[in-house]
Amino acid sequence: MTDLEKRSYKFALDTVKLLRLIQSGLVSSVLVRQLIRSSTSVGANIAEAKAGSSKKDFINFYHHALKSANETKYWLSLLHDAGFSKQDDTEPLQDEIDQISKILGRSIITMKGRL
Repeated sequence: MTDLEKRSYKFALDTVKLLRLIQSGLVSSVLVRQLIRSSTSVGANIAEAKAGSSKKDFINFYHHALKSANETKYWLSLLHDAGFSKQDDTEPLQDEIDQISKILGRSIITMKGRL
């Protein structure tokens, strides 16, 4: 397992742990579902890239991971700004997904340059 795979897995796990603490309600359940989906999709797409049949396929999965990371940033911000979580809880997650996004972006640029 690569460092990026480990980080994305830990990020998804930390997100799940945070979301377990949020009280259930109509609005919070929608936000929680969206955030769970996008945050776990990042690592799943990174893992799937390894099984890609070509470099183009690999890049495509990284693109999907990057899109999910960007969506995750949105849901984390919304969760915090709507008052469902404290900044102390979401800030480390925001920082980590920002770093993961940068790694994905740089990797995509590098891989496209090699095609």
